[in-house]
Amino acid sequence: MPLQGVMNAVMRTLLKAPGVSRFLGERLLTLYVVGRKSGKVFEVPVAYTRHDGNLLVGSPFAWGKNLRTGEPIDIQLAGRRRTADVRVVSDEAGVVELYGVIAADNKNFASFNKIGLTADGTPDRDDLHRAYAGGARVFVLSPR
Repeated sequence: MPLQGVMNAVMRTLLKAPGVSRFLGERLLTLYVVGRKSGKVFEVPVAYTRHDGNLLVGSPFAWGKNLRTGEPIDIQLAGRRRTADVRVVSDEAGVVELYGVIAADNKNFASFNKIGLTADGTPDRDDLHRAYAGGARVFVLSPR
């Protein structure tokens, strides 16, 4: 993923732009993740899915290890910076269920995470289990 850093920088900039952020904010938000060891703040643009009054973010990437249940995080959502409460889902049943919700809602997320979809849009269960085995976690965000 050699261009990922460049794409992230572009997306961070666009998500801060007043007019554009409202359009992009329908699917993307920025997480302000604080490194546990470094204390450095990382701005991570991610796709999200609305579900049961919360925002779901799924990721297999290492930045997710810096998020902890019960510790709030700052997010930029629809051009507005706010705080969100975090619940980390890391058990297999929970990850498979919620990754499935995200993949069914967001075809780009499914493709990026190598989750196949059946003809009716249902995520492939084996692919969801492989995502979990590869380190996937789901972050349930409740904006304040």
